Amino acid sequence: MADRAADLPERTANPHMMSMSHNAFSVSPGHPARPVESPPGAWRTLPFEGHFDLVYEDANGAWSNRSLSARELKLGPGRTLLGGIDARRGGYRGFRVDRIRRLTDGATGERIETGILDRLLGRAEAQRRADAVRIRRQTQARRRAQLSDAAATPPL
Repeated sequence: MADRAADLPERTANPHMMSMSHNAFSVSPGHPARPVESPPGAWRTLPFEGHFDLVYEDANGAWSNRSLSARELKLGPGRTLLGGIDARRGGYRGFRVDRIRRLTDGATGERIETGILDRLLGRAEAQRRADAVRIRRQTQARRRAQLSDAAATPPL
């Protein structure tokens, strides 16, 4: 049997299968589980809301003014995109954050010309936290309503 195993070719594991089997079956007592990384080239999408006016530089170096109702921030290998409905084109569009020269927040009027990516990531995180608090409060309210309904209903 040992000779037969030595003759088999080396295979790289599918990262999705590796993470599932690693997380579910490979944790042994006394040995902490290793974190499983996303496969290379994977994109991560963060929900994002807001209205922004952009000064954007396209791939040819031409600058333009855009108005965007943001929907998401996409983080990928080597680039980040701010995605949303572009008023100029009337449809969904993704703008490379590294090509945004100025970002003006429609709600506050704040103009950002440096550290745009950091500001967008901070805002996405703040929105994520606010959504988590809102969901938690809604869940608690539903539970209280169910408990009060159950207490008010007479037993049969």
